[in-house]
Amino acid sequence: MAREAWGITADGNNFDTGRRGFLGSSGLAAIGAVIGGVLPLSRNGIGIPPAHAQAAPATAPAPAKGPQYLKFPGKNAGLVVLGEKPLVAETPESLLDDDTTPIEKFYIRNNGQIPEEAKDPDAWKITIDGEVNNKIEIALGELKSKYKAVTRRMVLECGGNGRAGFSPPARGNQWTNGGAGCAEWTGVPLADLLKKAGLKASAKYTAHYAADLHLSGDAGKPTISRGVRIEKAMEPNTMIVWAMNGKPLPNIHGGPVRLIVPGWAGSASQKWLTRITIRDREHDGPGMTEFSYRTAIKPMVPGDKADPANFRILESMPVRSIITNPANGAKFAAGTKELKLRGASWAGDLTVKQVDVSTDFGASWQRATLERPKNKYDWQRWTATLKLPTDGYFEIWARATDSKGAMQPHQAGFWNPQGYGGNAMHRIAVLVG
Repeated sequence: MAREAWGITADGNNFDTGRRGFLGSSGLAAIGAVIGGVLPLSRNGIGIPPAHAQAAPATAPAPAKGPQYLKFPGKNAGLVVLGEKPLVAETPESLLDDDTTPIEKFYIRNNGQIPEEAKDPDAWKITIDGEVNNKIEIALGELKSKYKAVTRRMVLECGGNGRAGFSPPARGNQWTNGGAGCAEWTGVPLADLLKKAGLKASAKYTAHYAADLHLSGDAGKPTISRGVRIEKAMEPNTMIVWAMNGKPLPNIHGGPVRLIVPGWAGSASQKWLTRITIRDREHDGPGMTEFSYRTAIKPMVPGDKADPANFRILESMPVRSIITNPANGAKFAAGTKELKLRGASWAGDLTVKQVDVSTDFGASWQRATLERPKNKYDWQRWTATLKLPTDGYFEIWARATDSKGAMQPHQAGFWNPQGYGGNAMHRIAVLVG
């Protein structure tokens, strides 16, 4: 796919950290201006995610100057393109400052070719078969009329979110923290249909199929076909959805109908859903085997050759917090004595117990005020007011702790070839005076 096909443009600024350089935000007018270049984060010692502190690795293609920004109908111009074929774009943290992520700011992750928009969405059919007593084939219009719809605000997160923090670099799109968003999804619990179909005692796992065409153009090859344990499929928040933020589900986000499997890698939340097959064993479709969406059981040497037998499927995503306001590179007037911070945090199947922030490289920490989630799997917004002793350069670090006590690390750990589970604490740089 040619770059021009998506209208991708390169920013002309000479960011000294290359494509992964710090991104400004037009939403900072009330609190300060964004510096024209970039404030470098400290480069030595613990807690330096390579993607944030260094130039792109030598093995990567030479990046254009500055981030590659997306131009796509209905999308914010600030999204950063990570891949063109398939189209992948992440959302800078400063654009995730809304309690509910607007559609125009929601990240994009595709695995195959984007299908044409459905001309008659209500005629779209979904099949449930396999280890069930009654095969179901139901049109979307019928699903809407016969089942009770619910709306939940829930985080959807790419399994590779945070991948850019691994050293040596892991394979795949180099996500920082922008492979996540929290929208309001409307649909029906998948469990309602599975109960209607009648699960057999042999039902162990789901297998999801979609209408997008493989990048090769081979109609017989699924682009990706993942699944989840039947226990997760039966959770009331695992849903078949047709609306996003109160609007018909956009085609780019899997419309007219998709799965949402909250808390787990977003690849399980099949877009353009056509069929769910219930299996009597762990699913082995594309995206389920070898190192795909899997992490090491026994920690491996970073960069070493991996053994597939030492890997298990990635399920619940790790705890993460981001600073959404101010943005990287914000400049404040001389004499500014305090900064008001705002952010978001989430923890896969768990909840966030606390968020702490630091301005002295982790030597001391201050507890942030953490809000309650609207419902399970909603992200938890947080705020904090930081006192500044002087003018000058400051790094702000944010660290979340989940309900089981697991805390974000200084750097992405437990290296794996595909770069899953990277949840290093988020850091921004600001300048006062």
